[in-house]
Parts: sequence; structure tokens; C-alpha cells
Amino acid sequence: MSATLSKFKPSPIIALTALLVGLVSSAPDASARSLGTLAFEPCTLTRSGTAQTVEAQCSTLKVPENRAAPDARQIELAIAWVPAASAQAEPDPVFMLAGGPGQGARDSYPGLNAAFSRIGRQRHLILVDQRGTGGSNPLECVADGKNAFTDPQDQSIAAARAFAERCAAELGQRADLRYYTTTDAVADLDAVRAAIGAPTINLIGISYGTRVAQRYLATFPQRVRSMVLDGVVPSGLILGSEHARNLDAAIKLQFDRCAEVPACRAEFGDPNATLAALRTRLSQQPLTVDFRDPLSDQAVSDSLDASSLATVVRLFAYAPMTAALLPRVLHQAANGEPEFLAAQARLIGDLIGDSIAHGMQLSVICAEDAPELKADPADADSLLGNLLVEFSQAQCAVWPRGERPQDFFSPMVSDKPVLLLSGEFDPVTPPRYGEQAVAGFANGRHLVARGVGHNILAVGCVPRLVDRFIADATTKDLDAQCLDVLTYTPPFIGSYGPEP
Repeated sequence: MSATLSKFKPSPIIALTALLVGLVSSAPDASARSLGTLAFEPCTLTRSGTAQTVEAQCSTLKVPENRAAPDARQIELAIAWVPAASAQAEPDPVFMLAGGPGQGARDSYPGLNAAFSRIGRQRHLILVDQRGTGGSNPLECVADGKNAFTDPQDQSIAAARAFAERCAAELGQRADLRYYTTTDAVADLDAVRAAIGAPTINLIGISYGTRVAQRYLATFPQRVRSMVLDGVVPSGLILGSEHARNLDAAIKLQFDRCAEVPACRAEFGDPNATLAALRTRLSQQPLTVDFRDPLSDQAVSDSLDASSLATVVRLFAYAPMTAALLPRVLHQAANGEPEFLAAQARLIGDLIGDSIAHGMQLSVICAEDAPELKADPADADSLLGNLLVEFSQAQCAVWPRGERPQDFFSPMVSDKPVLLLSGEFDPVTPPRYGEQAVAGFANGRHLVARGVGHNILAVGCVPRLVDRFIADATTKDLDAQCLDVLTYTPPFIGSYGPEP
């Protein structure tokens, strides 16, 4: 299993859930249309590894790879337009900005289509695959014919560096990897805005997309009507610097819920202690586990080590339903039944590989965060330890590095209306990030959803609140009492759910 993980994920748990429920949604629109100067053709958006689809209109826009050399290489931005249901759409569309870094907006959208249904009544939705992702000259590192973060046969730091070096050499034949940063993406977004003829736009940033949204606001404040930040990355945050402590804090909060449920406490004891003991055991002696591949159903054998354990725990912590499985899954693995844990490690690795362009992620991280990224001795005993930091440093040492604006990490200050959203149990962008960021927005408001993990855009009444906020472009009088009805997801005691 890969030892490296996406900085902010994608909502990989949405993909895991979709494998079970197989939801299909669509927005009817059959004929070719135009918006501004762009001609669109009917297309179907799909989400990797799921049966989710959305009918849309698709187009491309050519932009310079290096805007300082406009006559040199051009790249095509892949764009999708989900037309408003109303024939009299508002003039300010909504741009959804995906997470990662490395996730394409068009691929991630089908899993969120229902959450945008209210917004889509009056406003067009624009999805731009950030350069280096999706259909916009994707920068994907490949091993054994599949997207990968490092050599699947060798998980050492040295191998991670060598893998990045090989990937940079291959991708360098068709891309200058210095020009796939957040700053470049912001310029692309404004080029798309201008091409579709929108005087102002509304931004919905998700996870890493909240960084893109804030940088767009800082660069083109006159073009922003309103902004929603879901899973907030504060402007001064170094991506990856606090992943280890955030995960440990979120896991403790979630596992403490088990102690409050008598059946969970009786069946599984203390999940915190179980996790610590299992981590120590796998660090000392990885297990070879035979199981059936969850995607192909083929009999396979994999090594289950501390890195695999961290992968599953971290990604399961993103959503309440999968977090509710952890006490049982860890108890099984610690008591001679590690097959499910090993299978999930393989599944998560495959799903993340399919949805994240690691080359683009490195172009972002290496230019923007790596110069400030340092291993913290205080994190050495955490579940993640300093592994993410060490892998990032090793790979960025050989990755072409773009430029970072001098004000990149300056605090955001704006009087634009901004709605910030956080999940109480978010393991990567905890609520304190939202509190930190909202201080800079004179017309901002921060909402926290009880019992929820990373990203809350599709939770409960949040779609209605976001629709109301965008319609009014103000947080004043936004009644968020509906969030009070959210309850905690009880831990799974048996195979099919919590105790009756």
C-alpha cells in the first residue's frame, strides 16, 4: 500500500459510499448551446469508480501554460456547464472548486449534484478542471499502468524520491511543471469567467478548493459576489504541517463516542488503545494477509503495515458512516481477522489513485508549501508520524518548483459575504481553521455541523442554507437552527450497523 496520501481528500469516502449505493442523478439538457464566447456540446459527467452520472454541456478553453510567454505552449482547460433550470438564470454563475490538490471538478461533481439542486434552479454551475487535473492536461504519475503516488513495490523514502524524479522527467515532455500552481489556476478561472461573459461569480471551494477560492478573491476581488468555503484551509496554513495532530485529535473525539455507547464499550473496549497497540504491532512486524480484492473479487495477498493502517483510519475518519465502522474493524484486525482492513487499504489506494493527479499535487505543494514544511518531533508518536512531511520533502527535492507570490500566506481580509462550513470531527480541516479564517471576513459566518467529518456541503439542511446565502449574498438573518437536529452516528456493533 502507498505510504503517501493526498493532502486533502477528495472526498474519497463519497466514492466508497457510492460503490455501495450506486446512485445515478442527471440534469436534463440534450442540445448544444453557447455561453458567452464558448460553444458547448452535450456531455455526461461521471465519477470514477461509481455509477453516478450527470448530464451537462462541455467545452474547452485554450490558455497559455506560462502567461509570461503567451505565444509558447497552450493548454486546454476542460469545462463543464450544468445549466440553470430557469430560463431566466441569474447573471452570476456558481463555480465549484474541487479539492485535493489534484482532483478534477468535473469528476468530483456527480457525487454532489443533489447538494447543488436548489442552487441550480436560478444559477448556472461552472466546473473547471484545474490545470493538471481531469481533462486539463492531467499530470498523473503512473506505476503498473495505474495512477500512483510512489512505487507500489517499494515504499521507502528513497524510492518515493526516485519515483517523483521519473514522473517529472516523463511529464516534462509535455508540460512545464512550474506552471501548475494555485496562482496559475486562479488566472485560468478568471479567463473562463471572462469567456462566458459573467461580470461577477459565486465561488464554492471544497477543501483545497477553499485555498483556490481565497486566492481568487485576493486577486480579483471585484469579480466575486459571494463565497462558500467548505472544509476551510486558512490563508496562512502550510498544507501538511498539521495533518498528524489533526487526525489524532479527530480520532480521539470519534472513539470517545464508543465509550458513551454501552454496547460499543462492552464489545470493543477502548478503540484508542486498540489502535495504538495495533500500530505498534504492525510497525514491528507487518502482516501478510490473503483476501479478495474488493473491486475485482480476485484472491490477492498484500502486506498490512502501519502505513496501511494509517491510510484506512485517516480516510475512514472523513465521514461519519465509515468512522462508525472503525472500532469494529480495528478490534477484528487486532484479534486475528485483518482481512477487511487489508481489503479497505487496497480499495482506498485504488480510488485515490483514480481521482487524484499526483503530479499536479506536487506542483502545488512543492511551490507553495514545501519550502516551509518541517518535520515536528512532537508528531513522531502520532498515527501518521512525520511520514507525509518526509515523503513531500523527498519528492519536492526533485520536482520543478514554480513561484509563490510574496503575499501568498498573508491573512485574508475582505468585506465580501463569505459562508464558512466545518465538520465537528473533520480530521484534516478542523473547526478551529474556520474560526481562524472567519476573523478576516467582515461579512463572514462560520457554521459547524455536529458529528460530521470532512466537508458538510451535502449534509442535512446545509444545501438549503448555502442556496439561501448565495441568493441573498449575505449571512445576515441566515437561520441555521436546522443544524441543531444533526445527531451523532452510532458506532457499528455488528456487520450491518449499530445496536438496534
